[in-house]
Amino acid sequence: MIRWNLQQFAGEKTEKATPKKRQEARKKGQVVKSQEINTAVTLFMALLAFKLFSGMIVQSFLSFLRTDLTEYVSLSMTPGNLHVLFMEGILLFARMGLPVSGIVLLSGLAISYLQVGSILTLEPLKPDLQKLNPIVGIKRMWSMRSLVDLLKAILKISLIGYVAYDALVSNVRSFDHLVDMDVFSILSFIGDNALSLMWKMVLMFMGLAVLDYAYRWYEYEKELRMSKQEVKEEFKSIEGNPMIKRKIKERQRAIAMRRMMQDLKKADVVITNPTHYAVALQYDAKSMNAPVVLAKGMNELALRIKKLAREHDIVLVENRPLAQTLYKTTDIGETIPPELFQAVAEVLAYVYRLKRKV
Repeated sequence: MIRWNLQQFAGEKTEKATPKKRQEARKKGQVVKSQEINTAVTLFMALLAFKLFSGMIVQSFLSFLRTDLTEYVSLSMTPGNLHVLFMEGILLFARMGLPVSGIVLLSGLAISYLQVGSILTLEPLKPDLQKLNPIVGIKRMWSMRSLVDLLKAILKISLIGYVAYDALVSNVRSFDHLVDMDVFSILSFIGDNALSLMWKMVLMFMGLAVLDYAYRWYEYEKELRMSKQEVKEEFKSIEGNPMIKRKIKERQRAIAMRRMMQDLKKADVVITNPTHYAVALQYDAKSMNAPVVLAKGMNELALRIKKLAREHDIVLVENRPLAQTLYKTTDIGETIPPELFQAVAEVLAYVYRLKRKV
């Protein structure tokens, strides 16, 4: 018969990461992030921005050419004129590039924030001597992540090549008509085909980004997995050591027991079962609305209560149903429930008659 030693599986990381482990990993900069999503979204926004501002970009460029060919061509090459030409060129490229580059920048920041949220940590920048270890570097080169990145790069190059080849084959017959077109028609033809090619690449990158993010999430969850022992150790660190907590509870019970035994001296009567239960009651008509439970116990504790009651001349009254009901329905320091007023009043009347208080 084969016997399995369950201790050998204690180190296997089979448990999902706890919230505390995830928070610590986030502080270290370990988050789920796919660079392919950033690439796909920024490329999509760049094409969208170019489509929206293409008219303005073309008009700005044509206006600069007209001015350059009509006015600036006749200017002499002086430092002042060169400065004017230089500033005009900068303004032209600013008008042409800022709208598109601004949208691309904002979209890149937005998609990064949506992926990882607000996180600021310097942990990834700290020097790590393990990175200089050649053995660790070789393991990293032949790791599953490196293999996936290699396959992803090959797939990306293959898809880009296929899309470019398909676009070239689809328009190969149109190249013969380019010699009969003017410059603007040729530029329009090239621009339309280039945009069509770019849109196809964006769709391809979107699909690749979804797959890459799914893999990154799977890898992230796998790296954060914990062993059963790690979960236990974390629980101890959060909730405290069970042995220490047990000692604290034992000490609290001991303190509560001493306080209860001290308060027992003020009791008027102890109602018993006679051996299994004991409940001590006190009643002062001037300061109490109803009798109060000062102490209660079962079995060995009940015997201690009765012994202490005899030492202090406290009356013991045997009433099995009343003792059981008081023990189960009241706690120490509480008043008795209204439905027991009559029964307890009869017991107290007996005690008072016994002590000749009435």
